[in-house]
Amino acid sequence: MQQSKPGSGNPSSRLAHTLVSLHAMLILLLLASCSSISPREITLPVQQPEKAFKADIPKKMQEFATPSAVRELTPSEQFRYRLGPGDVINIQVWRRPELSQENIIVSPDGNIAVPRIGLMNVLYRTPAEIQQMVTSKLEVLYIKPEVTIRVQEFHNNKAFVLGRVTKPGVINFPGRGTLLEALALAGGLPYHGKETFLTKCAIIRGNDTVIWIDLQDLLKNGNMALNASIMNNDVIFIPEAEDEMVYVMGEVITPGAIQLKSNMNVLKAIMLAGGMNKRANPEKIFIIRQQDLKGNVISVNLKHLLEKGDFAKNYTLMPEDIIFVSPGGMAKFNYTLEKLVPALQVLNLGIDNFESFGLMQELRKKLWGQEGFVNSSE
Repeated sequence: MQQSKPGSGNPSSRLAHTLVSLHAMLILLLLASCSSISPREITLPVQQPEKAFKADIPKKMQEFATPSAVRELTPSEQFRYRLGPGDVINIQVWRRPELSQENIIVSPDGNIAVPRIGLMNVLYRTPAEIQQMVTSKLEVLYIKPEVTIRVQEFHNNKAFVLGRVTKPGVINFPGRGTLLEALALAGGLPYHGKETFLTKCAIIRGNDTVIWIDLQDLLKNGNMALNASIMNNDVIFIPEAEDEMVYVMGEVITPGAIQLKSNMNVLKAIMLAGGMNKRANPEKIFIIRQQDLKGNVISVNLKHLLEKGDFAKNYTLMPEDIIFVSPGGMAKFNYTLEKLVPALQVLNLGIDNFESFGLMQELRKKLWGQEGFVNSSE
């Protein structure tokens, strides 16, 4: 049988032979150019020593009021109700019906009209103080008048509850008000499903004081030291849970912002982002947590976490955390090669083709001193 010549055969075999020749020529040219460079001419980047990451969760800049801070903002004196606009009081003078009067409304400027006395300003005064004032005025006209002051309707022990509650608006306390009492009077927190959860609320007092309370610690853990006392005209604001986000970046299927859910940890956030792709390095996952202008970084070895079942570093995430999944070493090499030899993409000659010829091993050994094959499949 006559042996066929290399150039004979069908067109597809000739095209394949031509591509193989181009493969070999490109690699030989590249190796020749690399071998002609002296060691002094090759400048390799100096690897910096890896930063030692803290294993513990960094202390975030204080965002919530501590129990001691809550106690400092709570008045230590015994609670005494002080009258204000809208309150309704009754004045009773024993054996003096002409001086007695019911349903006296405190005016917006704090005045009331008392028979035989006229206008009196009772703004921010306790019932006991008003009783002493009325008695001293009537003693000029009567012998030892016995005066009794009774508050019929309380309208000046109030707070404004806004945000994520069932019935936002003004609430009135019958006594010393607390945060839990305010939430109950506002109808409680509406249920929006398991996707949302309680995070925090703000108590705004006066013009320059804002107290942030950790509602998770108060309600779920029962830390009653955070059940702050509410003073008159305080504003209680509960933000929407949907406002809390974490950000998953790097080598995941669908990077982007994810709504922070109850007790979300690193593994759950990565799974919600579609999981890691084949370019990811599961040994180097970083959590960037903002403290101030600098922030802090935690390293998580997800491979060790899954193989050993050690969930000590499967940290619970906080709002605005950033999770970065690093690319693996082979992914970095493939990316660099595509940038160095763009002709490979033009000729549709992938790395797998070069691996089949055994030529990529020589190229890596010349350039980087690496051994073995590269799996570039996506």
